[in-house]
Amino acid sequence: MADVLAKQGLVRKTAGTPDEERPFAQGMGSLKVFKLGDATIGRGEFKPGWRWSSHVKPIVGTDSCQASHTGTVLSGSMCVRMDSGEEATYREGDFFYMHPGHDAWVVGDQPCVMLDFTGAADYARPH
Repeated sequence: MADVLAKQGLVRKTAGTPDEERPFAQGMGSLKVFKLGDATIGRGEFKPGWRWSSHVKPIVGTDSCQASHTGTVLSGSMCVRMDSGEEATYREGDFFYMHPGHDAWVVGDQPCVMLDFTGAADYARPH
């Protein structure tokens, strides 16, 4: 349940009650969106086999992901390949920044869970 205490300027939300949830194609996970004051934070849950070009591209209609992402990996692993060919794998405990113009996919047989502090406002939303 979300608690807004406007008098004190405090906002509290629990992980189970996002402001919005955006499912990925074919049931391959979702982005839970939390609006906290001026910030929008996303909690992405990506199932094994998830790939941006297969499970988000059909929703947004761009050739590659055009969001910038800054955050941390809570569990699992994800590989990101920039349109330029640069590639990195992010694992549990890593912090990341991803410039717009990339594809990404879950590595291994464990779900990947990430917090995104900069790219959630429009991620996985039809354009």
